[in-house]
Amino acid sequence: MTSAITLRDGGPADAPAVAALHADSLRTAYAGLIPAEALGDGLPAQRREIWELRLTVDYGGPEHTPVLLIADEPGSGPVGFAYLVPEPDGRVLLDNLHVRPGRTGGGIGTRLLRAALDRAAPAALRLEVLRDNHRAVAFYEREGAVRTAERTAVLPGGHEVAEYEYGWPGPAHRS
Repeated sequence: MTSAITLRDGGPADAPAVAALHADSLRTAYAGLIPAEALGDGLPAQRREIWELRLTVDYGGPEHTPVLLIADEPGSGPVGFAYLVPEPDGRVLLDNLHVRPGRTGGGIGTRLLRAALDRAAPAALRLEVLRDNHRAVAFYEREGAVRTAERTAVLPGGHEVAEYEYGWPGPAHRS
């Protein structure tokens, strides 16, 4: 049930909770898609370091500053998040959209994605997704994303994986 869930902007104090949720989500969604060592014991600390940096660095003006959207549930804290990064070409990268494992399929991701689209407007929103992450690919396609590219991504450690790029046009082009 998503009615009790509220969406809000996140900040530095959210780094530990977002990092833990991110690590749990990566382990669930990427198991078998990327090397097991990338999802090992060091993942939570790595994610925490990344989120602490992302949420405290000075990006300059608001037009350059990424936005963390958090889906909060009373008594549970963050159950999902989306991270939007302004790009030099005027588009916005949906760098992350994760929902707590066990809570997927209940509308949290849809609410976060729609909020991300609204927040990005009037810019076009794009994302990159692993080609073999079939659940995510199906979700984005159901939500109107259009595949714009296919390429090989190189993960830390040099492991190569196929990925797709998807996008949504600016609001004037959305249906």
